[in-house]
Amino acid sequence: MKSALLSKICYVLGFVSIIGSIAIWYTTGGPAPEVQAHAERFGIFVGLWAPTFFILSGRLDPSLQEKS
Repeated sequence: MKSALLSKICYVLGFVSIIGSIAIWYTTGGPAPEVQAHAERFGIFVGLWAPTFFILSGRLDPSLQEKS
């Protein structure tokens, strides 16, 4: 039960990471090239969390576990 809930939370966080990455990229940019570069790098950094959350979701989902 606990594992299934954690799997769903990780799945949702994967999508939140993608949306957050796009939001960070658009909202934290500024007129200076250094600020724009930082916003781009930070958006990419947050976007890289998505695959991790999706993998964790799959690993924690009890319905996907092999029955022994």
